[in-house]
Amino acid sequence: MKKEPAAPSRGWERIAHIVTAWSGKPSVFGAALFVVVAWALSGPLFHFSDTWQLVINTGTTVITFLMVFLIQQTQNKDTQALELKLNEIVAAISGASNRLIDVESLTTSELEVLRRHYRELADMAAQETSVTKSHSIEEAVARHKKKGT
Repeated sequence: MKKEPAAPSRGWERIAHIVTAWSGKPSVFGAALFVVVAWALSGPLFHFSDTWQLVINTGTTVITFLMVFLIQQTQNKDTQALELKLNEIVAAISGASNRLIDVESLTTSELEVLRRHYRELADMAAQETSVTKSHSIEEAVARHKKKGT
C-alpha cells in the first residue's frame, strides 16, 4: 500500500472539504442571491455602465473558477472512499463476483461488457418470482439452463 503525502495534501483536503461544505449551505446561497440582487438594483445608480457589468462578471467568474477545483477535489475524495467501501462489500460477500472489485479502473468497453451481463441478469431476474434467487451471472445462467427455457 502506498504511503500518503503528509501535511500539505492534508491541509488542502481539509480546506477543500470545509469550503465545499460551507458553500452548499442555504445561507451562503442566500448571501450570493443578495449580492446579485443588490448588484442588479444598483444598476440605475451606475447607469448600467460597462464597469458595473464587469464587477459582477469578474466576481462570478473568479468564484466559479476557484469553486470548480475545490468541488472536484472533494468529489474525487468522496468517490474514491465510496469505491473502496463498495470494494470491501464485494470482497466480503460470499457469492459476489470479485470481478467487480476495482471495476472503476476498467475501460469503457470493458464496463459495457459487464453492463450487458448485468442487464441479462436483470432480465432473467424479472422472470423470477423472488429477487433473491440469483447471486451472479453464472449462477443465473446455470439456473436458467436447468429450467430448460
